[in-house]
Amino acid sequence: MIKNIDFSIRLDIPLFRQLQEVADAEGLESYVVGGFVRDQFLDRGNKQDIDIVVVGSGIALAKAMQKKSKKATPIQVFKTYGTAMLQWGDVALEFVGARKESYTHNSRNPQVSLGTLEDDQRRRDFTVNALAV
Repeated sequence: MIKNIDFSIRLDIPLFRQLQEVADAEGLESYVVGGFVRDQFLDRGNKQDIDIVVVGSGIALAKAMQKKSKKATPIQVFKTYGTAMLQWGDVALEFVGARKESYTHNSRNPQVSLGTLEDDQRRRDFTVNALAV
């Protein structure tokens, strides 16, 4: 049975308030995805690693978050996949730009292009990884 979770309450913590403020200031649409969302449905508490999908540049949002926050460490950027990571206190945040992936028959490495939230959800390997708030 799926629980009716009020994410407006679950996301009303300093980390998400600051993330929303920074994303709004940058004009970037962003979503919490995957394990954090799953764990809220299962009442497992807050994960210490949170994935954020950004419609636009995940790297830009990570840089803006790092610049704005006294709690954030310098970011690590992974340009090939358009991702960036930073620590915000004791929480690891991974930012990824919404993307499409396609594969050639002779490679296990995807060709990456910008996409929508829906494109990004389609590329995820398990249904739980496609949950987004």
